[in-house]
Amino acid sequence: MTTLDMYCGHCGQEQADGSHEDCRRALMLEPPRYCAECRRRMVVQVHPMGWSARCSVHGDVSSDRR
Repeated sequence: MTTLDMYCGHCGQEQADGSHEDCRRALMLEPPRYCAECRRRMVVQVHPMGWSARCSVHGDVSSDRR
């Protein structure tokens, strides 16, 4: 999580809305579904060596750059 992460990558809600402890645990096992900067739904691809996710505005994130 960076300082620009305003939204939860798992549920899409604002980080200030609750603890998101369950979401953090889920994100340890699966890719984010929402952009942490703008809350847009991301295009996610899971492959044998990891995953990649793309926000139409903020670009790509992958399991090796988490």
